[in-house]
Amino acid sequence: MTVSLSNHLFPRTPLFFKKLQPTTNRNRSTSAVKCRRSHEFRNRNPIQRLHLSTENYRNTLSQPNDFKEADIKRALYRSCGAGKYGEALYHLESMVKIGYKPDVVLCTKLIKGLFRVKKAEKAVKVMQILEQFGEPNAVTYNVLISGFCKLNRVEEANRMLNRMRIRGFVPDVVTYNIVIGSICGRGKLGLALKVLDQMKEDKNCKPSVVTYNILMEATLVKGGIGGAMKLLDEMLSRGLRPTIYTYHVILKGLCREGMMDEAFDFIRSLPANGCKPVVISYNILLKALLDRGNWHDREKVLREMLSAGCDPNLVTYSIFMMSLCRDGRLNEAIRLLRIMMEKGLTPNTFSYNPLISAFCKEGRLDSAIDVLDDMISNGCSPNMVNYNTILSTMCKNGNADLAIDIFEKLYETGCPLNVCSYNSMTVALWNNGERTKALNVVCQMIHKGIEPDRITYSTLISCLIKDEMVDEAMALLKEMERRGFPSTVYIYNSVLLGLCKSRRLDEAIDILEEMSVKRCQPNVNTYIILVKGIGFQGWIDEAIELATTLLHMNVISKKSMSRMSFTFNDA
Repeated sequence: MTVSLSNHLFPRTPLFFKKLQPTTNRNRSTSAVKCRRSHEFRNRNPIQRLHLSTENYRNTLSQPNDFKEADIKRALYRSCGAGKYGEALYHLESMVKIGYKPDVVLCTKLIKGLFRVKKAEKAVKVMQILEQFGEPNAVTYNVLISGFCKLNRVEEANRMLNRMRIRGFVPDVVTYNIVIGSICGRGKLGLALKVLDQMKEDKNCKPSVVTYNILMEATLVKGGIGGAMKLLDEMLSRGLRPTIYTYHVILKGLCREGMMDEAFDFIRSLPANGCKPVVISYNILLKALLDRGNWHDREKVLREMLSAGCDPNLVTYSIFMMSLCRDGRLNEAIRLLRIMMEKGLTPNTFSYNPLISAFCKEGRLDSAIDVLDDMISNGCSPNMVNYNTILSTMCKNGNADLAIDIFEKLYETGCPLNVCSYNSMTVALWNNGERTKALNVVCQMIHKGIEPDRITYSTLISCLIKDEMVDEAMALLKEMERRGFPSTVYIYNSVLLGLCKSRRLDEAIDILEEMSVKRCQPNVNTYIILVKGIGFQGWIDEAIELATTLLHMNVISKKSMSRMSFTFNDA
């Protein structure tokens, strides 16, 4: 594909585009996909072209009855190593049929890979094969439990934990840590602390430093620094020695709550506790100060950092870069970039990206491309974040066709486009009024064998709601759940907002009931959207009554209540 660059847009051909020369031959994916060709729907509603369904992978290899066991074993290892987990499972099933005893290490790796691609049922199938024909171990069960926890399928994780016990495997500290981490991830700190109590009573398994680290991080999110400090004291009383990671958890908590003097004192106290501060310790403190716009104390941090024998590293400079760019001090940021290189540090993509983003935000596309050119000439290969920033700005500036051409050229040259890349491009196009082109990008993604993820669905649902295409958004929500992606409160809120704006209150209440059935906890925004929807329907008294009830239940704040009352008074 040739791309014509307008002299008006670029006074010269950017270096980053000269780099886009094909280096590999791309073979079309063998996966069967459901994405209708664009010429078939040229005159139809572009939404009809969107089919985010991909057929389950089916191996087309013939049954290898004439293969030797060694051949099948090699094929099994090769498939698993290449990430072709469906194919690997097929070979595993073939091998056990001819008497092969499954290898526990390989099966564990296969289970982990299947969870990575969200094929939980196939992962369970591997475990069933291993239990029937081989010998699973505690690690295999831990991988299964962890996989279910990461997919937020806690009931299955509990069943697997019980199955582990029934087969004679005693849960170890890793098992408990997986369970506690999953519970904390769901915001249920109280339940996680009960599991900690169970561990303390277990004669065969005691809490570790990692256990307390997980709980301290969750406590900082839920209960604040006081609770985390109590856990640290308990940890010390049990004879456990905190690591530098443990201290960093506390340090981040102090910084998050704005306790900067205490954070300084905490770092100074570390040597007395047998743990010397490292450069990361000072980077945490520096970032917290600069995030608050406190440039005055930066010199104090740098002095203490140097006196402790910690030289500023690439992350230190990148923190300064982000803060300078955020505050619009771009000339200083460019000078800092030069200082980094003079000191022998090689800037990476994270160093350059704040500059590229800041120039794009100011509409200075040429300057952003200059930075990208310098980046390449200094031996730093741009990543998709850098490219996405440039392409998004092109879309905003009305150069969507050029952005799409460059995006496609990136794929041809071997740039690792993934689902995140396509999601970003879709949002950039849709938000700038290029709905049809945005849907084309999604179809191209599926056609190339890249499956949509939850963000793809939530992005499109949000875009459809913004364009008042509520029915299409609800249909896509059902398709998303059918494909194994449970909806989140944020996605439900988006649909609720669309329904309320369309004065479809009955359906909005149905969605709220659906959330309850599917155990998706509404948040404050859910109720605010619903109250406003009732008010805009004309039932202002009922809306205010519901808001008052929610206020008394501490579901919404007084500030939210005042804002809603003001809105209804204007109505």
